[in-house]
Amino acid sequence: MSTSNNERSRPLCMIPGPVEMSDGVLEANSTPATAHTDPVFSEAFGQVIEKMRTVVGTKDGQPFVIAGSGTLGWDQTAANLVEEGEDVLVLSNGYFGEGLADCMETYGAQVTRLRADPGKRQPLAEIAKALRAKKYKMVTVTQVDTSTGVLADVKGVADLVKEHSPETLVVVDGVCATAAERLYFDQWGVDVVVTASQKALGSPPGISVVVVSQKALSVLTARKTRVPAYYVNWNRWLPIMKSYEARAPKYFATPCVQAIFALNTSLTEILSSSMEKVFAAHEQTAARVRAAVDKWQLSTVATAPELCSNAMTAVWLPETIKAADLLPKLKARGVVAAGGILPGKAHRYFRLGHMGISATKDNGFVDATLRAVAEALEECGHGATIGSSSPPRL
Repeated sequence: MSTSNNERSRPLCMIPGPVEMSDGVLEANSTPATAHTDPVFSEAFGQVIEKMRTVVGTKDGQPFVIAGSGTLGWDQTAANLVEEGEDVLVLSNGYFGEGLADCMETYGAQVTRLRADPGKRQPLAEIAKALRAKKYKMVTVTQVDTSTGVLADVKGVADLVKEHSPETLVVVDGVCATAAERLYFDQWGVDVVVTASQKALGSPPGISVVVVSQKALSVLTARKTRVPAYYVNWNRWLPIMKSYEARAPKYFATPCVQAIFALNTSLTEILSSSMEKVFAAHEQTAARVRAAVDKWQLSTVATAPELCSNAMTAVWLPETIKAADLLPKLKARGVVAAGGILPGKAHRYFRLGHMGISATKDNGFVDATLRAVAEALEECGHGATIGSSSPPRL
């Protein structure tokens, strides 16, 4: 087993992103200043575009790889695909579903929010009823809402759209899901996946990645009004993406050179296996984390096994323990975890990330995390045990 990262003289970052990165990714991120017109960079950027298609499962989807956070993907989607007054159905399973709805409204959408209680997701019958009641320009679904760790049924939603409203665009917020949760873009009929570099894609924060279907691009082309944005206007970025994929650099705004080098390295590492093996490793690691939660006699925020994310786990604390009590004790044991962020409930739970190399490589990160949580809970007055089984590896 390798601890890597120079044998780790710092706490493990086991939040739901940013995540731990491989030594290769860290080295790629620390390369000297490089011109964005350099052939070496053009090659790396072109590879990122091509590899993202493989990660999400599309042959002809168009990736947009732009400097920014995952939230920038919301703006890209809303600005380019929604016109003033058009109807959007947002399936909200928590904090980030609500944020996506707010973003859509900022660009003039008439938003219907179909909310689920914390830890749950909308029944498919309820979604079907909403689709029958009104024609929507798009339906958005957060594949994993990082605030709750709830996994949405993206395939089920996409199937309903095909059945009841095939012209409606299917938009997936995959920021905390892409490269950890199963998603088959072409096969399922997804039109947009919004994601970012710092979670299961395994590289530093700073890159917004959005993959767009040809159907969605045709919606952009058919707009009756101008795109109400400058930086996120895909009409400006599409020639840039096509040029870099052809290894011929073209300028609109300066790309984040080192971050793209790092992302390319991480994508190479991810795709050195098959995506099926990557998905399976995340599923098996998540199951092990949930088994530990059971042994701690605690429960996940997600209310059923099929609702639990494989990228992260949100865990309710006992009434006698607050997140502010637990988290410092975890850090003292070399693990940084995250508190809750649901309004009014943030103090009642904590969140662990177990995506990227923490799930797929033999580094002991999950072992150390589970041990630290058990010990910290015991110090807080809650007896806890840990399992003895080893995490699965690729």
